[in-house]
Amino acid sequence: MLKNILFAGCLFLLSWRGYSQTSLEELLQQVEQNNLELQALSTALEGKRFELLSGNNLPDPEVGIFYLPFGENITGDYTEYQITQSFEFPTVYSSRKNLINQQVSQYELEYKARRQEILGSAQAYALELILISKKLDVFTSRTEQAKTVFDQVNQLFQKEEVGILELNKAKVAWLQQQFAVQQLENQIQNLKGQLENLNGGTSITAIPEEYPVFAGLTDSDSIWTEKLKSEPQLLQIQQEELLAQQSLQLEKNKVLPNLAAGFNRQGVMGSYYSGIYGGLTIPLWGSRGKVKAAQSQVEFQAQNSLSKVNLARAQFDREYRNYTLLRAKFTEYQSTLTALDSEELLLQAYQLGELSFLQYFQEIQFFRQAFDTFLEMQHQLYQSHTSILKHQL
Repeated sequence: MLKNILFAGCLFLLSWRGYSQTSLEELLQQVEQNNLELQALSTALEGKRFELLSGNNLPDPEVGIFYLPFGENITGDYTEYQITQSFEFPTVYSSRKNLINQQVSQYELEYKARRQEILGSAQAYALELILISKKLDVFTSRTEQAKTVFDQVNQLFQKEEVGILELNKAKVAWLQQQFAVQQLENQIQNLKGQLENLNGGTSITAIPEEYPVFAGLTDSDSIWTEKLKSEPQLLQIQQEELLAQQSLQLEKNKVLPNLAAGFNRQGVMGSYYSGIYGGLTIPLWGSRGKVKAAQSQVEFQAQNSLSKVNLARAQFDREYRNYTLLRAKFTEYQSTLTALDSEELLLQAYQLGELSFLQYFQEIQFFRQAFDTFLEMQHQLYQSHTSILKHQL
C-alpha cells in the first residue's frame, strides 16, 4: 500500500506538462452537464440577453386623429391625422448596443464564475474522496493486522503466557481500527451524496480512484498571465471598467438631439393638405451632469480595478509560495518515509517474538501516524495545485 501511494506521489513530482483524460475530468463534465443551478442560470442568462436587447428598440409609432365638427364655419368639418415616429440620434443606438454587449459579457462572466465555483466544489469533493478511499484501504489492512495480533495474543492468553491486560489492549486496538473503517465508509457515502447533489441528483458514473497526474507548475508570472486572460473573477474586474467607459460614451451621445419624423394630412370638404412632419428635441436639461457623473465613474473604476487586481496578485503570490514550500516538504517527507520500516516488517518481528506487544504497538503507532501525515500532505498538495490552476476549469 505504501509503495503504491509513494509511486503515485513520484508521478506527481516527475510529470511535466498537462494531464490526460481522467475520471476526475469525466466527473467534472458530468457535473457541468447535469447541475440544476447551472441549467437554471443558463436559461436566465438567455432571458437577460433578450431583455437587454429590447432596451435598444425604437419607441412605438404614434397615430393622432383630429375631427372638429363643432363651431361656426362655412367650409365644413375639419379633419386631421398624423403618423409620427420618434427616435434618438442614430449614434445613441450604436453606443447603447455596445453597452448592451458589454452587459451581456458581464452576465456571462457571472455565469462562468458560478460554474467555476460549482466545479471547484466537485473537484474538492473528488480529491477528498480519493484521500478517504486511500485511508479506507490502509485502515482495512490495519484492521486485518489488528485481528491477527488479537488472535495471537488470545492464544497466548489461553496458554497463560500473557495477562488479561495485554489481551484487552489487543482487543481495544482491533476495535479502534474497526470503528475507524466504519467512519471512513460513512465519509465516503457522504461525499458521494455531495457529488450526486452537484450532479443534479444523478449518480456519478465516473468516481476517481487515483489522483490525476498533474503537470508541474510553470513560473508564477506565466500562470498569472493566464489567469488575467481566463479567470472569471479577474475578467469581471476588467469588465466593470469597460462598462463604465461604454456608459460614458453613451451619455456623450445622448447630448445630441432626439428626432421625430412622420406624415400629416389635414383638410375640409374634399380640400386638404398633406406632407411630411419633422421634429427635434433639444436636450438642454435632461442630460445635465450625466456626462460628468459617467466620467467620474470611469475614473473610479480605473482605480478600483487596479486595487482589486493588485490584491488578487498578492493573494496568488502567497498561494504560489505556500504551494512551493509544501511541495518541497512533501518531497523531503516522502524520501524520509521510504526509509522507515513497514508495518509488515513490524508484524513479522512481533510474530517472531523479537518485539513485545507493547513495543510493537508503540512502533506501529509511530509509523502509522507518519504515514497518515503523508496522506494528508499529499492531499493538501493536490488541493493547492488545483486551487492555483482553478482558472483552467
